[in-house]
Amino acid sequence: MRACQQGRSSSLVSPYMAPKNQSERFAFIAEWYDPNASLLRRYELLFYPTDGSVEMHDVKNRRTFLKRTKYEDLRLEDLFIGNKVNVFSRQLVLIDYGDQYTARQLGSRKEKTLALIKPDAVSKAGEIIEMINKSGFTITKLRMMTLTRKEAADFHVDHHSRPFYNELIQFITSGPVIAMEILRDDAICEWKRLLGPANSGLSRTDAPGSIRALFGTDGVRNAAHGPDTFASAAREMELFFPSSGGCGPANTAKFTNCTCCIIKPHAISEDLFIHYM
Repeated sequence: MRACQQGRSSSLVSPYMAPKNQSERFAFIAEWYDPNASLLRRYELLFYPTDGSVEMHDVKNRRTFLKRTKYEDLRLEDLFIGNKVNVFSRQLVLIDYGDQYTARQLGSRKEKTLALIKPDAVSKAGEIIEMINKSGFTITKLRMMTLTRKEAADFHVDHHSRPFYNELIQFITSGPVIAMEILRDDAICEWKRLLGPANSGLSRTDAPGSIRALFGTDGVRNAAHGPDTFASAAREMELFFPSSGGCGPANTAKFTNCTCCIIKPHAISEDLFIHYM
């Protein structure tokens, strides 16, 4: 199931369809990491904008988890795919729409996704960040790190059975990477479009202005990465920017013989800092 498609898997569509004469409400599929059981629990989150109330249902057990309750700390503008919201101290990751009505009404709202600059393109980070900014994205988080083999294996878990898996792990751990959380309307689809095809040679033919066409070499050393779906975006952002109390991969900064550099707002808005990266 690809995020760029408008359709949604029928398994994620809400079984709790609101009658037409009922107050308007929006439905999302959300995940919460249960530290006691060490597993992800999936819920349907309902939000009623008329009074700011919320309701939750356990998707697996198909039962009510939280009866409709007024909750003032959640706003409609907080509800977009990839965002993390707190409901009564429980941090939920919104991974999909819960019904077709919500998808139609809020489908063009902002999304978050992971943008990862790979070791072969870190030296071109300034140019890539400039492309990201000019494409309408907002960078909300950024970290530079060098992945361990275990962290790389967790990141590339979906490629474990592929013949190029070992080469992939060796490459992604060969130097520092830059992980970013980026935000815009249709972020997952638009970031994949800016990246271009996974094979850099094909990118130079089919998408000559894309990041992989400009900075990639082949199908493995292809400059940058982006997840394909809402669920994979949520999983990968959790690896690099964990919400469950962990610190994620260690930063490359050693905090020895260093100082603090603050880039002021006018320099960011005018893209002045990019030319010196």
